[in-house]
Amino acid sequence: MPAHHDPFDAGFSGDRDRDYEIRTVLGGATNGTADVGEVLAAVAHVRDKDHQGWFDAWHALGDRVAGIATDAAAAGHDASAAAAFLRASAYYAVAVDAVAALGSDDLLLPTFRKHRAAWDRWVGTSGLDVERVDVPYEDTTLPGYLFHAPRMPGGSTTGDAGRGPAGPRPLLVAVNGSDGSLTAMWNACAAGALRRGYHAFVFDGPGQQSMLFEHGTPFRYDFEAVLTPVLDALVDRPDVDAQRVAVYGSSQAGYWVPRALAFEHRPAAAVVDPGVVEVAASWTTTMPKALLKLLDEGKDHAFDRDMDLGLRLSKGTAATWRFRSRPYGVEGYAATLRAVQKYDLRDVAARITTPLLVTAPEGEQFWPGQSEELVRLAPDVATLVRFTAAEGASLHCQPLARALTEQRVFDWLDEALAPVLVADER
Repeated sequence: MPAHHDPFDAGFSGDRDRDYEIRTVLGGATNGTADVGEVLAAVAHVRDKDHQGWFDAWHALGDRVAGIATDAAAAGHDASAAAAFLRASAYYAVAVDAVAALGSDDLLLPTFRKHRAAWDRWVGTSGLDVERVDVPYEDTTLPGYLFHAPRMPGGSTTGDAGRGPAGPRPLLVAVNGSDGSLTAMWNACAAGALRRGYHAFVFDGPGQQSMLFEHGTPFRYDFEAVLTPVLDALVDRPDVDAQRVAVYGSSQAGYWVPRALAFEHRPAAAVVDPGVVEVAASWTTTMPKALLKLLDEGKDHAFDRDMDLGLRLSKGTAATWRFRSRPYGVEGYAATLRAVQKYDLRDVAARITTPLLVTAPEGEQFWPGQSEELVRLAPDVATLVRFTAAEGASLHCQPLARALTEQRVFDWLDEALAPVLVADER
């Protein structure tokens, strides 16, 4: 397929990472997590190297929209309040990530708590049927939200997958990426699931959001230890059709979900957006070969010394490293990278038996080519679906093409789960 010019090459910011962040937020307008005008106005005058200004723009936007929501709720305008609380939660989530470049974590917890408070106020005013479900996990619990498929008059549910009598519904379990918020998962797949008559479950896993910021719980590479207790908490519920459980993995969950499915075979179908075979590739691609050679030779002290020197000379890279390394819970540059290198599917992908849809966007900037590699590693169960710049669907997770992504993903899921439905009704 010939390469297509990205119609958005001009970008929304001179900084590549900020441009992508803006695209991701704008893509949420599809499901109500952003209003295009207020986003573009908020960031229009932020200079590329102004880290404090970037944080302030998103934090102030969150405060302003949360204020609109609070006033609307006080006046009894629940629909207006819900819409604004949802947007505020999305804007605060960007501010949470922006703290990493400020040089101090003092604003991290206060900003995260504003984000989660706005999310919870949205849940309470949305009119949706939402249940808090805390998943037992080791010696603690993982906080989750189970969104029940809406029911239409006469007892049926909305969407293609929901026609027919009331009863147990299919369930979509949404697995977040390395730094996404619950609001991001609402936009990624939960809203689309409800429209089609699926229940949807979103949660914070180890190293994600509240589990990291409030409790210091780190990531783990063996994600079957997470997905299995999540399924244990959900599949035996009377409102869930245990034969029609699907899992959706966004961003770095493109590794976590296939890893778990190599050992946990209960889901009837799964989607990864995109596929991730080797997480460390996004870390090492831009590292000097001489530096990586030190790591390969086990010269960790020399690696740490040279990394420290290099990051002193690049505050932006240092902030990125600090942000990305925090969830792994490991001290030292070499030790952190060795921990990341455990996140590799090559030895386990052949064990996957669950039908798996793998998205492959043109211009994937973090794990290029890995969606195709995952399909090669699991050819009997994996299906590749491409997205292109000509469709406005380029870059990691197709940020400006979430409606197109939803259509392709859920059409595939409906068909993947349909044989199970037919078999149940015979």
